Amino acid sequence: MPPLYSIGKLTVGPALLLGWRPKVEGWENVPKTGGVILAANHLSVADEYFLGAVLPRHVAFWAKAEYFDGTGVRGLLTKGLVTGLGAIRVERGGGRAALSAFDGAIPLLRAGRQVAVFPEGTRSPDGRLYRGRTGVARLALAAGVPVVPVGISGTDEIQPIGRLWPKLKPGRITFRFGKPLDFIGRGDGRSEMRRITDEVMSEIQRLTGQEYVPRYAPPRAAPGGAAAAE
Repeated sequence: MPPLYSIGKLTVGPALLLGWRPKVEGWENVPKTGGVILAANHLSVADEYFLGAVLPRHVAFWAKAEYFDGTGVRGLLTKGLVTGLGAIRVERGGGRAALSAFDGAIPLLRAGRQVAVFPEGTRSPDGRLYRGRTGVARLALAAGVPVVPVGISGTDEIQPIGRLWPKLKPGRITFRFGKPLDFIGRGDGRSEMRRITDEVMSEIQRLTGQEYVPRYAPPRAAPGGAAAAE
């Protein structure tokens, strides 16, 4: 476990659990060992740190490249934070640059680590569940690990988009972990990756009860937070 993440598990993590008292269902579905992709809906920036708080093992999130390249005092602090937390660098450009995120995630998964992915690609602007991007399928097939669907609710209530700090509303957040989905042996063609992604999104919807929108979520005007598999 990265050093800063370990410190957070002993300090920030217990404070989040004590102050907000998130509910957890299906915790037994998350493998205790081995590589696994945690594929979740995305409502708030709070999804990331509460997910890290409720799970005992390290969860690697994807963070945009700008966080690793900052200058000045603030930039260096941000770089130290994302590096110390074991984040995976994501380039916002297309082509080979975008694939660098997979290059960073696959070795972690093959080494038995957990990687969190938000297939929608951005936070939901209205609380509905949007069409998933096929990066989650490509990552699962390339690394040969299961996908655990995760349904998150309540984080948009305590920390809506644009709010810097979460509201202290205990018991409003719920995490539901579904049974692991194994896609080993499935084809890697575009149509098959779409089918796999749709299966993952269907399981997430079952866990959350969100209304499903069969199109991609609109991009945010000012991107921030951890990136998702595109």
